[in-house]
Amino acid sequence: MIPPLPRLSDYDISPENGFLPSEIPLEVLPDAYYQPWETIARNFQSLILSKRLRRIVEALPILSTDLLITEAEWRRAYSILGFIAHAYIWGGDRPVDIVPPPISIPFLETCRHLQLPPVATYAGVCLWNWRPMFNDEPVDTLDNLSTLMTFTGSLDESWFYLISVAIEARAGPIIPIMIEAIAAARRNDANTVTHCLRSFAERLDELGGLLERMYESCDPHVFYHRIRPFLAGSKNMAEAGLPNGVTFDDGTGTQPYVQFSGGSNAQSSIIQFFDIVLGVEHRPTGAKRTDGSDSEGGMPAPSHNFILEMRKYMPGPHKRFLEHVESVSNIREFVVKNRSNRALVTAFDACLAMLRAFRDKHIQMVSRYIIVKSRESRSHSRSLSPKQASAQRVNIANTLSRGDSNGNKKLRGTGGTALIPFLKQARDETGEPAIDAWARRLLNNGPAATWVGVARLGKMSEHTDGEVEIVGLAGTWSVDDSEGGICHW
Repeated sequence: MIPPLPRLSDYDISPENGFLPSEIPLEVLPDAYYQPWETIARNFQSLILSKRLRRIVEALPILSTDLLITEAEWRRAYSILGFIAHAYIWGGDRPVDIVPPPISIPFLETCRHLQLPPVATYAGVCLWNWRPMFNDEPVDTLDNLSTLMTFTGSLDESWFYLISVAIEARAGPIIPIMIEAIAAARRNDANTVTHCLRSFAERLDELGGLLERMYESCDPHVFYHRIRPFLAGSKNMAEAGLPNGVTFDDGTGTQPYVQFSGGSNAQSSIIQFFDIVLGVEHRPTGAKRTDGSDSEGGMPAPSHNFILEMRKYMPGPHKRFLEHVESVSNIREFVVKNRSNRALVTAFDACLAMLRAFRDKHIQMVSRYIIVKSRESRSHSRSLSPKQASAQRVNIANTLSRGDSNGNKKLRGTGGTALIPFLKQARDETGEPAIDAWARRLLNNGPAATWVGVARLGKMSEHTDGEVEIVGLAGTWSVDDSEGGICHW
């Protein structure tokens, strides 16, 4: 029996806003009982700057979550408590690994309700952390968005989050469009599938334009040194000062240490939705494509990898929606069976090209915001005295986690893992389901000698030694496989 198509309302998905909530997120919890939390939120940056946050948090009463009624209230509580927990961990001269009961107890309860881990996820800092400046204007434009909470109070941090919010909002209508495409493929309606794919490709192109607006108001230096430290998780953070991760003290003394990835755009359900409906297979980083992956039918089910791991950081309904879509996805199989329909094939391959171009832009952004800044920091530290260099390493330790038992150094993303290899592989895998032979050559990203005379997408070339060279406004530089990223699309 063919499984039914998903109904968006069953999974808390808006046909207009996608994975963003259909209602505007709450700016303040309505019950005065939660005023102690809201007081911290209202004075958040001042408490961090004055080093008073930890003392204030430790003196908080332990508030019950029983008065949280609506889902919007649960989300607001989760977002506030996630920000406070991260500021408590990372906001001092050195990180601390025990979150006290006034935050731990209600935070763990909100996590259980929303089916999220106790960490500041993409949902908490982006999906549920925005408001429109004018309620009667659209929310898919940066001209009408503002954040509710930030660690630094800076325009740069707000802009960093709002780029993702605008992308989510602009991408929202793609979800019902592609569910309709799946339905049309079931009834063998090639014209409707083609029309849906064309709309999808056009909207993907718009998302790339939104992503590039990051450079307008988010300075790489501010991001790298002031914002990024607060977004770090507790996984792979031994050198940053959290060898065991963190523990959330619930007053019983029995809570174990846990390790979670920090906020990451890999936790965005919309990008994974794109991959699923287009039949893009993502393998564990470094794993090669098998011969069976190039079959005439759909792509094989993905094995355990980082992208699947990131679903654990999505709200429960969104994760289940992706699983449902996986069970009904049929677009690539339909296009393969109708490959004589040139308009259909071209529309499908255009979607892959646009999604791959989006990922190309993201790699360039990671290079500018992370690779260049990390090398500047290393170069500066080499010019300091040993005592000065040691002090500097302490100051930026909560930004990075480096090293393994063999002495290899890897700059890690906020998700807690070195991801330039992942980003490059994810981008290259995006072109693999292409149908037309010419499109497959165009979307190939092997060494230049592999396809002589074939154009490439994006301002980059990759060398046989594994480095990628990017040419942009800041000149030319190389990106090593060992470097990590801002976020992980």
